[in-house]
Amino acid sequence: MNILENVLENFVKQSQNILGDNLVGIYLHGSAVMGCFNEKKSDIDLLIVVDTALSNEIKRRYMDMVVELNTYAPEKGIELSIVRKNVCKPFIYPTPFELHFSITHLQWYKADPSDYIDKMNGTDKDLAAHFTIIYHRGKRLCGKEIKDVFEQVSREFYFDSIWNDIENAEEEIMANPTYIILNLCRVLAYKKDGLILSKQEGGNWGTDNVPKKYHCLILHALDEYLSDRSMEWDANCARDYVAYMIEQIKN
Repeated sequence: MNILENVLENFVKQSQNILGDNLVGIYLHGSAVMGCFNEKKSDIDLLIVVDTALSNEIKRRYMDMVVELNTYAPEKGIELSIVRKNVCKPFIYPTPFELHFSITHLQWYKADPSDYIDKMNGTDKDLAAHFTIIYHRGKRLCGKEIKDVFEQVSREFYFDSIWNDIENAEEEIMANPTYIILNLCRVLAYKKDGLILSKQEGGNWGTDNVPKKYHCLILHALDEYLSDRSMEWDANCARDYVAYMIEQIKN
């Protein structure tokens, strides 16, 4: 059993134990279901659906479990959201969530669990993209079947969700070039062809559909994404690429 399988098996068992009959289902999305999971660079993307609101006591037990299990996860760790079933079908946007966790929030939780639990709720536009991946390509780990819990997210909401993720790409490109370069490809692939792609698939689409002068940049991003290597980037080329892609997406 590899690291991913071991973490998922334990995650499901412990979630069932803590949430009991309130658990509707646990669903895997992201690179782990789209054929491009990299233990060095991918997180484990999970969505947990519950029937009724969670008490702070349950949230605390759940977070303690996640933080402990996260120590056995790959480097980028576990990323999850817990939502109630009544926001899934019919779909509500922006989508309310009960709880969220990623390693970017780990120190906050460790420093002040009560503050984290009190404040880590609200709405999240990213969930429209996560729901879409689950509906079309996700994996049920336990609970109800995907089509019984989720409905297809509208084109309008899905595009707004993925646009929200890249609208500041021109300012952020050099801070996270691989993610932005490949993400722009998959957003444009959806805008032009209605395709729901992984970052790897988006990059491959880009080499067939984006001007050749950007192919080297995209191939560099694919190489870094799929390997343990770190690339050096031509900042001028990267910024020119982003400006071109944003213009294409807007049009």
